[in-house]
This record gives sequence, C-alpha cells and structure tokens, in this order.
Amino acid sequence: MKSKGIYKDFFFHPDIIIMSGLFAAGLIWYIAVLGAGWQLLAFTAGGMLTFMFSEYLTHRFLFHLNPPKNALFLTFLKRIHYDHHKYPNDLKLLFLPVWYSLPNLSVLALIFFFLTGSLPDTVSFSLGLVLMLLIYEWKHYVAHRPIKPKSKFGIWLKKTHILHHFKNENYWYGVSTPFVDALFGTLKDEKEVETSKTVKDLEGRSREKKLSS
Repeated sequence: MKSKGIYKDFFFHPDIIIMSGLFAAGLIWYIAVLGAGWQLLAFTAGGMLTFMFSEYLTHRFLFHLNPPKNALFLTFLKRIHYDHHKYPNDLKLLFLPVWYSLPNLSVLALIFFFLTGSLPDTVSFSLGLVLMLLIYEWKHYVAHRPIKPKSKFGIWLKKTHILHHFKNENYWYGVSTPFVDALFGTLKDEKEVETSKTVKDLEGRSREKKLSS
C-alpha cells in the first residue's frame, strides 16, 4: 500500500472527520469569543489528562469485561472491542465509532460543567477531550498499520500495543500513553509476561476458565 493511501485512510475516515470538525468549531468559537489565554491552555490540558485516565479505565474495565449473558450487550462489546482483538488489522474495527465517542465525552464534559458552572471552561475542557481522542486514534492507527514511528518513544509505544494484541491482553492498556499503565501496574517487561491463550479471543475467556478449572 502506498504511503498516501495509508494516511488517506486515517484523515478521510468519517469518524475522524466528524471529531476533527467538532474540535475546529469549538476552538474557533472559543478564540473568537474569549480569545486565547491561560484558561484555554489549562483546561484543555485538563481535558487531555482526563481522557488519558478515561481511555485506560474504559479499555481495561469495560472493553475487557468477561463475555456477558445479555445478547445486546455482547453485540456491543464485540463491535467495540472483542472483534478488534480477533481481527486486529481490520480497518472497519480500528476506530471508535462516533455513536460511542460522543456520548462518553459528553458525559465527562457535563460532569465538568456541573463542577465548575462555567460554559467557556467546559468548552476548553471538551477541546482537550476531543484533541486527546484524535491523538489516541492516530496512535492506535499507527500501531496497526505499516507505519514506522520516527521517535524511539513512538516505536516503543507501538510495540506495547502490539504486545497487548499478540502477547497478553491483560497488560499494556494505554494506547496514547503508557503513563496510566505505569501508575496501575500494567506496564510490564514482555519477558515477565506469559503468552495468553485468549489474547485474540476475548469472547472465549469464560470457556477457557472452565477448561482450566
């Protein structure tokens, strides 16, 4: 695949276009109405940090839930993550769908608004959420496509995500950053971690537990 085609798959993906458009609209509104200042930078950074924790927590505790008995919930988990582990390089399963991302980011923004009571600060905070989502999507895309990162950190970050998919699904949850993994003890040396039998079959983990018990 030509490099132009690789980048086109990312930047012209509908979910990326929508989220990029929302970010641009929010940023233009904020600067036009309030101007760029320390509050924009501070609360945007706060939104980015919040997304890092949200990314980790949802990936570890929601996306990797044991298969539920409820058929509708199982279908949701298969689309949002189980099938991505089964077919890790399938482009259709690579991006978080807008119908998932927007409600989740909106909940975080509403919580922030109730805590601060400030619409401008909430817009700035939301810009951070969306910006970090786009960074997450790019890092995730790079990890699964034939793109070699230019920095040592980028190469290492890609490697940790590949380990999550092909070594053991119980470690290396961070996609955009390893910071939260380090904080919660899931950033491991690959030599210390056994290869999981269910790394590509999250739906089959309950069956594997029954066989091993």
